[in-house]
Amino acid sequence: MSQPPRRPRTLNDARTEAEAAFKKVTTKPVEAPSVKKQALPGIKEMVSLRIDQDVLEHFQGDGPGWQDRINAALRKAAGL
Repeated sequence: MSQPPRRPRTLNDARTEAEAAFKKVTTKPVEAPSVKKQALPGIKEMVSLRIDQDVLEHFQGDGPGWQDRINAALRKAAGL
């Protein structure tokens, strides 16, 4: 069987193909609703935090455990 002759490409065909290709790569895929991670009790994460020197001296003034005291103060301020 013979195949029908191919029709020549037109500017409109090229534009349509280009728009479809552009849309395909620029369209943001639909994401499933995010599930909030549950905080595990007792798990700590190391972070770098910039705080004023006088605030740091206040918490360090009572000796060891100053990081836990800052954590407790932040939890209280956050309402947790």
